[in-house]
Amino acid sequence: MTRASESSTVSSRRQILRATTSAVAALAAPSWLRAESPNSRIRVAIMGTGGRGMALALRFAAHSNTEVAYTADVDLDRAGRAAEAIGKLEGVSRPPVAIGDFRRFLDDDTVDVVVVATSNHWHAPASIQACAAGKHVYVEKPCSHNPWEGEMMVAAAGKHNRRVQMGNQRRSWSGIRQAIDELHGGVIGRPYLAQAFYAANRPSIGRGKEVAVLPRLNWDLWQGPAPRKPFRDNFVHYNWHWFWDWGNGELGNNGVHALDVCRWGLGAGYPIRVDSAGGRYRYDDDQETPDTQVVSFTVDGGRTITWQGLSCNLPPETASLRADVIFYGEKGSLAILGSSYTVFDEAGKELRTQRGDGGEIIHTGNLLAAIREGVSLASDIEEAHISTLMCHLGNISQRLHRSLHCDPTNGHIVDDAEAMKLWKRQYEPGWEPRV
Repeated sequence: MTRASESSTVSSRRQILRATTSAVAALAAPSWLRAESPNSRIRVAIMGTGGRGMALALRFAAHSNTEVAYTADVDLDRAGRAAEAIGKLEGVSRPPVAIGDFRRFLDDDTVDVVVVATSNHWHAPASIQACAAGKHVYVEKPCSHNPWEGEMMVAAAGKHNRRVQMGNQRRSWSGIRQAIDELHGGVIGRPYLAQAFYAANRPSIGRGKEVAVLPRLNWDLWQGPAPRKPFRDNFVHYNWHWFWDWGNGELGNNGVHALDVCRWGLGAGYPIRVDSAGGRYRYDDDQETPDTQVVSFTVDGGRTITWQGLSCNLPPETASLRADVIFYGEKGSLAILGSSYTVFDEAGKELRTQRGDGGEIIHTGNLLAAIREGVSLASDIEEAHISTLMCHLGNISQRLHRSLHCDPTNGHIVDDAEAMKLWKRQYEPGWEPRV
């Protein structure tokens, strides 16, 4: 997904639900979209209220018997704008409380769910704290900044018996779910190759200058678990994606969505070998992560997953086929684009296309249903960790310029002590997450 606008028009609760009517109908009006009894009311707190946090706040507020109680952001202006936007929704009796430090709502026993929509380096530490405080969690992708954190998130969810859902919403889209069902049913025979693609046309981030921290920004809390750095004018609120201390490059930013679908379709677990090639080719600037990257993942059973990411180049308009994911099997191929998919025969001839529905309201509603009714999560933290780990392994291979061999039972890198040093990050003293 591209960078979300922070100035999006505020929609009413009714408008949001109307916009997703077709997606809801595709799941036969599940019970969690109907009105619930008063004692099942769920209170939600949002951590990070930029583009993704604002969007998720609106989605959660659109559900019946669900209240957004807090909006928290280290940039108080953004927290205030989000609270104001939620307060204007139809059916909302009072706006959320806007705060600068999310730890304030961890002590509120009436908060049931914490939504973590911050920069990546906060995803796991905040989720772990939320679980320890007795909250369920909806965490944006990738669920962790490094492999060790992902393992700690799985442990925290288990220890505290909390529901933790990652924001890889394609797991809830009707079209993709149907495509995966067809794959598993043998529509193209035995699938053995899944290719994933992402492309954008991002500009240069330039050369940043050390400047005074923005008056409204708590820079120390923004950095949180990460080692301290002086503030520069090209770090926030988006370019942090391209610095290793806080982000995971395009692979962790957008690749995780498609790789998760690839792994799901192939029924694959941890990879056994990872190879990455690429670099920062388009611009000479401060960006540390690649803008051009091709990663290959070998999985058990003679199968391969590949990801091709282009941050600064869109494919030609004349390309015969654009797809997010393509599966190849013994009897043909299946291509997914958005929430729809197309089946091809062995010669590449199109057989049929199936249109599907998307929408985050189904994915957020799935978490609420898991809390209220005990239904299974579409993307529980155990599965989310494996898909996120693939991105981490791809980046480790990229940074070390060599292949990685992995243990198929847990994804750990074998016979490479230098690579395993990147399994965990360096934390600011006193900020390392604990389970």
